[in-house]
Amino acid sequence: MRVTTHRFKAVVKKEIADLSSRTFLSFLPPLFAALRQAAMASFPDPAGAHAYAADIRAEVVAHLPELLEEFERNATGHGAKVIWARDAQEANEFILNLAKEKNITLVTKGKSMVSEEIGINEVLLGNGIETYETDLGEFITQQLDRPPFHIVGPAVNISLQEICDLFMEKAGMTEPTMDPVKLGYAARLFLRDKFHRVEMGITGVNMAVAETGSLINVENEGNIRLSKSSPRIQVALMSIEKVVPTMKDALHLVRVLCRHCTGQAISAYVSIDTGPKRPGEIDGPEELYIVIVDNGRSTFYRDLRAREVLRCIRCGACMNNCPVYTTIGGYPYGWAYSGPMGQALNPLLLGLEQTQDLYRACTLCGSCKTVCPAGVDHPGLFLYYRTKDVEGDRAFGGMTRHWKETTAFRLFTYGTTHPWFWNLASKIIRPFYNNGARDGMVSELPGPFEAWFRSRNLPAMPKRTFHEEWKRIGKIPAEGPTHGSAPE
Repeated sequence: MRVTTHRFKAVVKKEIADLSSRTFLSFLPPLFAALRQAAMASFPDPAGAHAYAADIRAEVVAHLPELLEEFERNATGHGAKVIWARDAQEANEFILNLAKEKNITLVTKGKSMVSEEIGINEVLLGNGIETYETDLGEFITQQLDRPPFHIVGPAVNISLQEICDLFMEKAGMTEPTMDPVKLGYAARLFLRDKFHRVEMGITGVNMAVAETGSLINVENEGNIRLSKSSPRIQVALMSIEKVVPTMKDALHLVRVLCRHCTGQAISAYVSIDTGPKRPGEIDGPEELYIVIVDNGRSTFYRDLRAREVLRCIRCGACMNNCPVYTTIGGYPYGWAYSGPMGQALNPLLLGLEQTQDLYRACTLCGSCKTVCPAGVDHPGLFLYYRTKDVEGDRAFGGMTRHWKETTAFRLFTYGTTHPWFWNLASKIIRPFYNNGARDGMVSELPGPFEAWFRSRNLPAMPKRTFHEEWKRIGKIPAEGPTHGSAPE
């Protein structure tokens, strides 16, 4: 599991300087946003459809434990095997041990963000098991060893020339071409061979229906359907928040998800599977394992404010409206989840200390909250994380590393309410600040003042306060003005 959230600032500088990325980001996210608006307009009541989706997700979060137990009962009743994994290590160990037990040598994968979260590809490949992403974009990023650039198009920013060179080297393409159709065909030929020989398929889950024990996947390429129907063993990976109460709720969320994700009324393929293959059926796995991954979610679920992030349905609409993401792209976020979605989820999964640049890199404009069909209050969460980080809340992975700033602000607050302390502190700090500010070298200031003034261009403090200067020129008596008097 490769995590580089700590390199956020360094990668941001690199991406901002990349003209091709900036050009690309200038039109792709706005295009997705426009498609979403047009697709939502097809609802008789777009606002009502949006609100209904948010209400469903609110109910899920409120009753998550009960819904998961109901899903397990019904899925097991239809022949699936449900496995609970407390963390990434448990999930990976189960899948690896299953593959070894069944003598699996080849695995195909559908696009799954939780599989990237736990790093299952690296585990399987590291143990000699061939593992291929079969979504075209994910296949490209896997072969290039890069994180996804966008949730909808993981490799949408990669040039045709680079893809051509990659396919010539690794996909068996014999003639170079810049034709996207021919490049797609080359990938299809390569991956179809894997589907013919595949022994285990690993897919994600868009929704798990508690009422029926069914799994729902949406896609446009058909690779998930092949990874579910071709191999004899299927592993479905889902995080705990993927459950929904009823099939009616799930189908409404599918309609909203597709519109927010790609601007489609419905995706090209919608697969609803309940249990493994039954006697007499020709397609489907003989064994279905549903791995429900916690990975820290049940811990922050106890926090009534933080649990709101579990509403997210991974549509990516927030990314297309975010002024930060549309400037820097997906790479700086350094993990599977990027944009406001990643800024909200990553800190809870990885800890506030490792991800503080993410939740601080926000304008708090609220466009993510406005567009979110699940009702996630992203800006409110970012402010909550900042508070927890400064307080050093270890339950969220925070540390009291901001004690200097905290101490400075407490002293400032005390000074503004106690004039004698303010006057004393001003006289003490004035010589230090004057020296640094006069020479334009605020970095010479001691303690927390250097960090505070690094991004604030404030004028130097005068040698004398206003009252001191007023007394000096003799405009008011030394004992101060009388009640009700005013200067001339």
